[in-house]
Amino acid sequence: MFKKLVAIEPVSLVESAEKELLSYAETIKLYEDIPQDDEEIIRRIGNADAVLVSYTSRIGRNIIEKCPSIRYIGMCCSLYSEESANVDIACARERGIKVLGIRDYGDRGVVEFALSELIRFLHGFERPMLEELPIEITGLEVGVVGFGTSGAMIGEALQFMGAKVSYYSRGPKPEREAQGFTYRPLKELLAHSQVVFTCLNKNVILLGKEEFEALGQGKILFNTSIGPGHDTAALKEWLKQENNYFVCDTEGALGDETGELLKYPNVFCAGVSVGRTKQAFELLSRKVLDNIRSFLQEV
Repeated sequence: MFKKLVAIEPVSLVESAEKELLSYAETIKLYEDIPQDDEEIIRRIGNADAVLVSYTSRIGRNIIEKCPSIRYIGMCCSLYSEESANVDIACARERGIKVLGIRDYGDRGVVEFALSELIRFLHGFERPMLEELPIEITGLEVGVVGFGTSGAMIGEALQFMGAKVSYYSRGPKPEREAQGFTYRPLKELLAHSQVVFTCLNKNVILLGKEEFEALGQGKILFNTSIGPGHDTAALKEWLKQENNYFVCDTEGALGDETGELLKYPNVFCAGVSVGRTKQAFELLSRKVLDNIRSFLQEV
């Protein structure tokens, strides 16, 4: 059992999960606002031996070294790799601190957003129509860049509705080929597809000037990643071409700190994280609690 557990910012746990935390720590403090700087984070952690963090704040070496009581850091957000994490996992490892994150909790909302936006473009429902006449998903050439959990779910949904789905990943996936998906090299996929989805890990940039040239004109590019999967300057040049459209959920996925792209008439940003649904919060909570139990059973 922990002596003190602190959530340094809102971590999206459902009420029942917050109550269950009382079973795992003698004292609990859940902050409901985002800390403004490292010093505030250090103050909030204090002598806590367990810390929960979402995706907004970063727990770097400076913080870890000034909070010697920490034994456990629970990331209430996606952990894809050490490099993309908002916790300095290498520093934590040096100090014997266990860091556990979660994955695959908001993907269904992302798939629903992708389908709903795509249909609006295909039929011209409050969106520019992709072709002169409305078209169905049936027969649509779709490319998915990054065929992990969310990318594969988007591919499966579109394939079910009759789309011809190609994918790009680090290499061909025989089990996916057997399901009717086609692996293509990146530039070939971009040139071949009418609609492209980038579903990449945080900080992975695959679309630059050459890739956008391969993508060409008259296309829709969706980014369902947390951050940009593209070079922003190259995206801006591509969007200057007629009948090219870009769709994402958050400004973070847009990847433009200047806000200029939000003014483009062919950029459609929902301004909300579409994976943050009631069901996603419930699944997130379950996985966060599972990680805590797993850690406490080991010690």
